[in-house]
Amino acid sequence: MSTFQAPKGTYDLIPPRSAKFLAVREAISAPLKNSGYGYIETPGFEDVALFSRGVGESTDIVSKEMYAFETKGGDQLALRPEGTASVLRAALEANLHKAGNLPVKLWYSGSYYRYEKPQAGRYRHFSQVGAEAIGTEDPALDAELIILADQAYRSLGLSQFRILLNSLGDKECRPVYREALQTFLRDLDLDEETRRRIEINPLRVLDDKRAEVQKQLTGAPMLRDFLCDACKAYHEEVRELLTAAGVAYEDDEKLVRGLDYYTRTTFEFVHDGLGSQSAVGGGGRYDGLSEMIGGPSLPSVGWALGVDRTVLALEAEGVELGIPATTSVYAVPLGDEARRVLFGLVTELRKAGVATDFAFGGRGLKGAMKNANRSGARYAIVAGERDLAEGAVQLKDMESGDQEAVALDALVATVRSRLA
Repeated sequence: MSTFQAPKGTYDLIPPRSAKFLAVREAISAPLKNSGYGYIETPGFEDVALFSRGVGESTDIVSKEMYAFETKGGDQLALRPEGTASVLRAALEANLHKAGNLPVKLWYSGSYYRYEKPQAGRYRHFSQVGAEAIGTEDPALDAELIILADQAYRSLGLSQFRILLNSLGDKECRPVYREALQTFLRDLDLDEETRRRIEINPLRVLDDKRAEVQKQLTGAPMLRDFLCDACKAYHEEVRELLTAAGVAYEDDEKLVRGLDYYTRTTFEFVHDGLGSQSAVGGGGRYDGLSEMIGGPSLPSVGWALGVDRTVLALEAEGVELGIPATTSVYAVPLGDEARRVLFGLVTELRKAGVATDFAFGGRGLKGAMKNANRSGARYAIVAGERDLAEGAVQLKDMESGDQEAVALDALVATVRSRLA
């Protein structure tokens, strides 16, 4: 065994399981690419203030889980714990919002980092695919993103997930609710850290998963009773658009999500087959985030879906993705001359778009054919001196076992036609 191992709370993606992660990323991004979202990629680390301002000082992400460090030059940086703040920062820096085509629609895929207690479905290094629509306030945009996420999950074959939906109000109505909630929470028997949170962001207390806290929240004022008419109308239109699109959802009045920047629409995708870590993704509207990080007013909405947890959800449902074998043809040379000729044919097949591998290392026929079987190839090409003297190779169907001689100059066309 190697002296080194993956750091605690992280994992290596290794074939064949890694193919599931690639398939999930592709499935989640496919409806986004089809709906006007362009790809964006940001650095793995940012100025620590970007997250403390945007995500929120009171959040566990910033106060407990963020990997922050000082560079040799004295810069205060952090490994990105989430994607939205980075994407918005990049969009502002590039002045994408000034191009005249709002909303700016972007999607991304990458790794994120949080110092958490490792457990199934919760890692210190994890992968997400996300989408952001920047610069437009429109309930149809909120509905579009929820519909696209629902479409992505259903395209993978997932069926046992639920969409939780809520509204967090806006700068007009939330302050009134905040005060009422703070008054209620101050009378509860809570620890000092939670009491500190009451003063900074009381809505986060509603998101506390501890049973002893949840028990005391019975009778807490609900935001729905404080929503202004504009927020009520906005939320109702989101609900109507989802219903018209045939997307089922559940109203969850306690859903606040773990980030400070959310306003109005907030939603979460949960899968009941994952135990305590049931959330597989989520998002919402964040109309004030641009101003929090020094930009202009840019009402926006977005989500991030966990690739790791989506894979776990697929496994919990027993869904097989039907991922094709990485190799379609496996070439087995017998002798030095055959090695030279077949290597050239492998190159030709690859140029023609055929996934082809080669029996490296000079193995004998028996060992090489075992490798051909393990590769999942549909066909094997076998050639020795006699075959080459006749200007042919043996093409073997690995499923039926049938084998036939094929002329060298006809091999590429023959293989392509068979695979088609």
